[in-house]
Amino acid sequence: MKFVCCTVCIVLLLMSCRQQQQPFTTWEVYRGDKASTAYSALDQINGNNLHLLEVAWIYHTGDAREGNRSTIQCNPIVVNGMMYVTSPRLKLIALNPLHGKEIWRFNPFVNEEATGVNRGVTYWAEDNDKRIFFSAGHYLYALNADDGSLLLNFGDNGKVDLRVGLGRDPAKLAVWATSPGIIYKDLLIQGTALGEGYDAAPGFVRAYNVRTGKIAWTFNTIPQPGEFGYDTWDKDSYKEAGGTNAWAGMSVDEERGMVFVPLGSPAFDFYGGNRKGTNLFGNCIVALDAQTGERRWHYQLVHHDLWDYDLPAPPTLVTVKSGQTKTDAVAQVTKMGMVFLFNRLTGEPLFPIEERAVPRSGLMGEAAWPTQPFPVKPAPFARQHFSESDITGISDSAYAFVKERIKNAKMGPIFTPPDTNGVVQFPGTRGGAEWGGASFDPETGVLYVNANEIPLLVKMKAIPAGDNDAVISRGEKIYTLNNCTMCHGTNRAGTAVFPSLRQLSKKFSREQAAVLLKAGKGQMPAYPNITDEDKKALLDFLFDAEQNTEHTHKTSAKPEQQYRYVHNGWTVLTDKEGYPGVKPPWGTLNAIDLNKGELLWKVPLGEYPELVKRGIGATGTQNLGGAVVTAGGLVIIAATFDEKLRIFDKHTGKLLWEYKLSAGGYATPATYMLNGKQYIVIAAGGGGKVGSPSGDTYVAFRLKD
Repeated sequence: MKFVCCTVCIVLLLMSCRQQQQPFTTWEVYRGDKASTAYSALDQINGNNLHLLEVAWIYHTGDAREGNRSTIQCNPIVVNGMMYVTSPRLKLIALNPLHGKEIWRFNPFVNEEATGVNRGVTYWAEDNDKRIFFSAGHYLYALNADDGSLLLNFGDNGKVDLRVGLGRDPAKLAVWATSPGIIYKDLLIQGTALGEGYDAAPGFVRAYNVRTGKIAWTFNTIPQPGEFGYDTWDKDSYKEAGGTNAWAGMSVDEERGMVFVPLGSPAFDFYGGNRKGTNLFGNCIVALDAQTGERRWHYQLVHHDLWDYDLPAPPTLVTVKSGQTKTDAVAQVTKMGMVFLFNRLTGEPLFPIEERAVPRSGLMGEAAWPTQPFPVKPAPFARQHFSESDITGISDSAYAFVKERIKNAKMGPIFTPPDTNGVVQFPGTRGGAEWGGASFDPETGVLYVNANEIPLLVKMKAIPAGDNDAVISRGEKIYTLNNCTMCHGTNRAGTAVFPSLRQLSKKFSREQAAVLLKAGKGQMPAYPNITDEDKKALLDFLFDAEQNTEHTHKTSAKPEQQYRYVHNGWTVLTDKEGYPGVKPPWGTLNAIDLNKGELLWKVPLGEYPELVKRGIGATGTQNLGGAVVTAGGLVIIAATFDEKLRIFDKHTGKLLWEYKLSAGGYATPATYMLNGKQYIVIAAGGGGKVGSPSGDTYVAFRLKD
């Protein structure tokens, strides 16, 4: 084993030396490179030889969670003679990329339950100091890239607490990281994931010294008094407002010393009566000085977000052509199904962006922003309007079921605000684009992005927030105003993906539930901000033991001080069989010419075999994970509910090859060259929020000898 590993190291080292002058031939960074292009100049695998493509190796992590409650979202990196991957329960594993054999593994959850997901890791090296940075729970770890041991000179014995440095009590914050940080010189620039309720932590972006773990700079995504953007919020919002976080990853222009940060929405995601204004830097793409964290420019893509329209993916650094003129630019795909294109240095839009009027809100205390930005080009790659004519027609019964389900709900254009009678939100919170992001071909100027076209049915409920004349139990208030309703619904019924919390005593003891609240499990984060007293009240409510209610008194307080609104969870609008309640396609793959701002082609992505048997094909499915585009003329993507890895012709969108994985490939593939052979590797972890069977597998492909 040692001899094989050393041989692989030498081969990769020699390859690295040869390829220094040829970009896009390695996969050493999340999504391929620091520009987040997910592009490879490798062309050994191409449209002429896909019939020779076969499985090279399969690796099982061995820790898929029972009940289809785990997933793998990791985009592997190949560097230092190894492939670095993460498992369903967030173990970091080094593999031999030649045959997939395990070299070492690191388990950050030795004495506790693993929580969350991980999309990849970060590598940094200087001379013999080689490090892997990896996030799990609320810690960022630094490991020796050769043997997986903790580097005790980093932070607190090899780790830093991501809750520290946000200006609030760390013990009361829920903070973790799903996407890897990005390297600029000796800095690791890191974003975080947060809760999305009223108690969410702030999503400040921080740069850590790669050697010591000390914070080198912080960018306050919720401006503090005296900072730019402070006047776009209520004057005291900065004390309690959360969110506006960079959970999706970032991109870096090393030559210009700039890092490009996509920010999410302020919390709570669907009501902003307590945060009036446009709420900078929520939903902004922000260009920062990578060395100092100072703002270079920004552009807000959603004002005063009420739809959970986070910027879902790293900005893609591109070069576009207009005649003989080349412009370095940055492209941002969105959940709204739009592509925004900016001059990389100045932030000026390359195509006009119009502020268009959007519907007003009817919720008490809400002040929806009257306009939203729409790029004139490119045209949206997902539908942005829902009416009765858009209801699914796969059967008469499906149409009737959905029509009855939304009979009292509002329908209309994108940016229709949430309402207590219900609103069909389209695109839903899964996009448009999601965290899989876009891939870009620098030879042609074409951007490739997969999209979801699945509506939500969002219904709001008012909950007393302070002194008023309402009667509500304390436990129910805690349940609704924290994150519980986001997944399990206001009625505790759950969804197809998230479990019901009704009759909880049949599933857990009260003591077990208390442990889950403290530590989290799987995709459920921990809630350290809940006091013991509030925890007791919440458990009373969940176990139906609570009898006491809070009787409050009338007040002259403003509506936004009297009430908070919660929604019925991420409730997908489906027919009675569980298929999306809109006419297909439900998932697509799109090719967009950024030079001209034009859609070149669109094809359905995925299918339901049982519908194909009924003569209903080309529907597409919900998809999570991104695509890789190659110089071999290929677009490589898994992502779909039908658990297939597919390869398309990048010029035409024609399907060239497909392979049925053992579980859904809800991740972005990677491709690399080793010993003269090009490989494609994909995580097949299934499960998670998609709800298909879970897996524990990485699968690599290469051409037959």
